[in-house]
Amino acid sequence: MTTFFSQLFAGLSTGSLLLMIALGLTFTFGQMNVINMAHGEFIMAGAYTGYVLQVTFGIAAGAAFWLSLPISFVVAGAMGLLLEIVLIKRLYGRPLDTLLVTWGVALILQQLARDIFGAPNVQVVPPGFLDGAVKIGGVSMSYTRLFIIGLVLLSVLAIWLFMTKTVNGTRMRAVVQNRPLAEASGISSPPVDRRTFFIGSGLAGVAGVGISLLGSIGPTLGTAYIVNAFLVVIVGGLGSIRGAVIAAFAIGIFNSYTEYLTTSSLASVLVFVAIIIFLQFRPQGIVVQRTRAMA
Repeated sequence: MTTFFSQLFAGLSTGSLLLMIALGLTFTFGQMNVINMAHGEFIMAGAYTGYVLQVTFGIAAGAAFWLSLPISFVVAGAMGLLLEIVLIKRLYGRPLDTLLVTWGVALILQQLARDIFGAPNVQVVPPGFLDGAVKIGGVSMSYTRLFIIGLVLLSVLAIWLFMTKTVNGTRMRAVVQNRPLAEASGISSPPVDRRTFFIGSGLAGVAGVGISLLGSIGPTLGTAYIVNAFLVVIVGGLGSIRGAVIAAFAIGIFNSYTEYLTTSSLASVLVFVAIIIFLQFRPQGIVVQRTRAMA
């Protein structure tokens, strides 16, 4: 039973990382149908935010960490907003074109990071209160992993409140469900598109701060996570936050147990095969977004 719960916690922590990264893609890919391959580089930008605060400005680890959470959201969000204004707005309705363009942007951002910070990975010093672990029933749970799980749940709650309780959130949902009808109702879609891209990219920056707590960071940090994040959005159902939550934790837990029973490489293959099989029976994902177009 100790092994069972240890792997369960490992799966939950892995799923929380996937969910943290996939939250931003839920907006840009799931709701706007933009395949943003530069999303991983927004994660990288968020991760480097804490490093800049610590090294360049000499701020203590604890203070730098708390400051990096809102600053990384703004920095990555601004990068995404600039990308939307300069390139993406010309490519709506052409997802394959957005894939190629943003892939090129991702390569440029990686090289820019190498020029600024250097090619070798660097280490962000985590705050002292995250040192150590708590043991419950023989299961050791690190404070870092617990904090990341809490940060993800708080982010999901904040997004849900924004989407359901605010005017701007209602406008975003209206444009996603039926853009022509929303525009006919007096909602200007370009500001909504920019706001959506800003929020989705900003969430990637916050994810980068969380990932920086787990190890060294480098110019290719986001590359290791971007494919799995897209899988979470697809399995969960395009544009569904609830589906992304279910898919992220399901994939994380399944990967944890299969990795324990087999190997890391084989577990990744089995997860991918399981996703393919699942999509054969439910191609629209776990949660299907109902729109007027589907009526």
